[in-house]
Amino acid sequence: MKKVKIRLQPIVSKINLPTVLKTALLPGDSIERLFIATQAGEIFYIGNGVIKTFLDIRPRIIKLGASSGGYDERGLLGLAFHPEFYYNGLFYLHYSVAGSQGQGALTEHFKPNPCEQGTLNQKWISRETFYDHIDTVEEWFFQSNRQPQKRRTLLNLRRPFLNHNGVNSLNFSPETGKLVLTTGDGGSGYDPFNLSQDSMEIAGKIIEIDVGKNTMIDYPPVVTRFNELPVPIQETLTVMAKGVRNIPGISFQRFYNQYIKYVGNVGQDLVESIFSFVHYQPIPVTKLVQAFFMKSEQDQEGFINFGWRGWEGAFPTSIIRGCAENSALNEKTLAYYNEAVTTSARRLPPLTSYYHHDPRPDKFGGTALTGVQAYMGNGIPDLTGSILFTDLARKDTQSPARGVLAYTRVRTDGKLNDFSVIETDYNFGSQSAYYVSLGTNLDQTRLYLGVYGSMKVTDLNQGTVFEIVL
Repeated sequence: MKKVKIRLQPIVSKINLPTVLKTALLPGDSIERLFIATQAGEIFYIGNGVIKTFLDIRPRIIKLGASSGGYDERGLLGLAFHPEFYYNGLFYLHYSVAGSQGQGALTEHFKPNPCEQGTLNQKWISRETFYDHIDTVEEWFFQSNRQPQKRRTLLNLRRPFLNHNGVNSLNFSPETGKLVLTTGDGGSGYDPFNLSQDSMEIAGKIIEIDVGKNTMIDYPPVVTRFNELPVPIQETLTVMAKGVRNIPGISFQRFYNQYIKYVGNVGQDLVESIFSFVHYQPIPVTKLVQAFFMKSEQDQEGFINFGWRGWEGAFPTSIIRGCAENSALNEKTLAYYNEAVTTSARRLPPLTSYYHHDPRPDKFGGTALTGVQAYMGNGIPDLTGSILFTDLARKDTQSPARGVLAYTRVRTDGKLNDFSVIETDYNFGSQSAYYVSLGTNLDQTRLYLGVYGSMKVTDLNQGTVFEIVL
């Protein structure tokens, strides 16, 4: 693939970790503004070259980093503006709720052992006691006095662990007009309870929410499974996909009269993967619940399955250990043989993947996928029609840390495609530069990159947002 070089043009600096970058047209405004949501709970927008506060919900956000040495995957995770935001002022938030801290679903670190059956079939029990925190999805209203107010709560989700909550997790589908929520598998590693493949679990799914339906339920119960939801809420939900480990959002690319959907699935130990699909058959949650109570298998033809936890991208999920006989080698053991077999025919193969360790001189060793966006602009001609993605930090870089920007394209034969690293000219000096988010404007003609100077959310005001330009 062609080598591409770009520039990073700073827009704003010294902010908290930017989780969402997207644009919107404020009611009564005439200019599309860039909105920046931070993990800490602030939402800013750029107006006339000045950064302004749109909303600050920091008091509503769980205390970040307190129990994890500063690293955290909770906080303000998603922001989406209604397609008619300019006229109706509606927008949506997904965040981890203050005061909801629990003790976690497991008391010790989990790793499957194929020789010990008990480790392969863990159950999440006593969920109301053994959980980490609660996430909420809310509808807000931007009033004529320009003071946003919460309107209603759509979902309250109990999460088993600190990590894998999704990020950039709310996006509206231009195809259906529905709000799309991307949930991670609940965290830990290797999905201990196999929530991602259980059709009744909310974790590990891509869910469509019909926000046009009013359930008349302002305070939904805190749940983990679809069958625990009141029927009026079930009737607003359909499931697009399962087998998700953790997703940095979903991106839609217009192609003639249809949309290509792009989803990145964060890997375990081996590989990071990006998937694409056009056609899918969402399943109404009411039908999934009905099948569950009747103990029958819901027809899942057209239901997208990314394969996790049996598959990590294009590979059966492996446990990687060092070799005692040779420290330069690794031993790889199949983690979930039966699950890899049963999901092999039904899973969606990835569009492209990149490895955590890659000796090829023009590639890189990845850490975690943090953003996937389609680019339809002409400002960077070599990238027009491409899919860009970001990785948190190169594994082959010692110190300071450096994130990675790369791109790929969809092959006409649908097969796995290669990717190319995009060169950047920006000099971060001795400062670490973790690439934490990727965003576009409404028509996908401009690209934005969020960079943070630390892996710790408690290290404040180390964020910079750039525009990616030629």
